[in-house]
Amino acid sequence: LTTPPKGARGKWQILKQLAKLGRLFPRAMGERRAACQEVIEPEVNLGTLPVLKCWPKDGGRFVTLPMVITQDPETGVRNVGMYRMQILDATTTGMHWHLHKTGAAHYRKYRLRGERMPVAVALGGDPLLAYCASAPLPEGVDEFFFAGLLRGRRVEMVRGRSVPLEVPAEADIILEGYIDTTGAEEDLCTEGPFGDHTGFYSEVDQYPRFHVTCITHRRDAVYPATLVGVPPMEDSVLAEATERIFAPLIRRTLIPSLTALHLPTAGVAHNLALVKGDT
Repeated sequence: LTTPPKGARGKWQILKQLAKLGRLFPRAMGERRAACQEVIEPEVNLGTLPVLKCWPKDGGRFVTLPMVITQDPETGVRNVGMYRMQILDATTTGMHWHLHKTGAAHYRKYRLRGERMPVAVALGGDPLLAYCASAPLPEGVDEFFFAGLLRGRRVEMVRGRSVPLEVPAEADIILEGYIDTTGAEEDLCTEGPFGDHTGFYSEVDQYPRFHVTCITHRRDAVYPATLVGVPPMEDSVLAEATERIFAPLIRRTLIPSLTALHLPTAGVAHNLALVKGDT
């Protein structure tokens, strides 16, 4: 994909590789029953989930390992991001996405259109899915396709029960709902503080409010979480995975002389990178 093939043989090899890639794209299950929808809760109550409050000065309990699924209202392109979610009450959470995040870009488009924004949040399933939601992928690359590429097996998807979005069928828990952008409801909420992976508390700020309208889950669902706080913690392990996965991609597409990449814990995995090149 990074080097145009020469000759008929080279082009044929590329076509065969593309055919293999095509079998790794996410696929809708159709009408088959999905594990993540074995139980449909009769009433939305986020209080039934064992959501953690990790640190004394945290503003509340936070969902720390969500796969937040949104869709561009103009192109239909899906994004899966990992944005922390503070539990506000039995049916609403905050949605902590910064201005430069793709989820926030989708939110602004819905706001300009004056439409409610459908949102689905997947919890659990293959841990690789959650990693891909946090991975630094280029804009437009489908996170669930990337998961299929890494594990060599496509992600089966199923349509949400109450939202026009597809969710991973293997997930343990699905939260469906919307963010109001029309002004009909108070769409912003006070979120934070939060003991962050930098080793400091992030400040209180205003973020969109996520209204949960439906909860589905496996019969034997396991609630996943990661403990965020003073490094080194689980974030460090994710950074090590990113080093190993993305170093070859960077070498092939950006820096041919790259021989080593390290994201040290001291840089909290994204403020500092140590790079070695073959000169």
